Amino acid sequence: MKLASIDVGLKRIGVAICLNSDIVIPQNAILRKNRNQAAREVNLFLKEWEIEKLVVGLPLNARSSEEMERRIKHFVSLLDISIPISYQDEQISSIEAKELTQGIFKHKKDGKIDSIAAKIILERYLIKK
Repeated sequence: MKLASIDVGLKRIGVAICLNSDIVIPQNAILRKNRNQAAREVNLFLKEWEIEKLVVGLPLNARSSEEMERRIKHFVSLLDISIPISYQDEQISSIEAKELTQGIFKHKKDGKIDSIAAKIILERYLIKK
């Protein structure tokens, strides 16, 4: 089954895919100008890769989790897809992504960290599965 995960942020959406059973590959992040443009780009990405299931990161048990959960679920509702969606705890995935890449590349706001966070989210989902 072809899987994808997204790490939805206010400025960038990290994206990762798993085309076989266990190798997760981060993709170029989607830079978010507005939610409709970002939803169109996520839709296009999912169709191009023929993704069969989407895993979405949610900040469970965090202080600001209710507001972000509402925003993330609203964004997901804008997607024009008919594939199953699962939610996976994304807590500290961005921090983990920064630590993993420390010294490997400069931490710019280009979405690399966001897509590595999406990779971590998808790996967590696959372990749990």
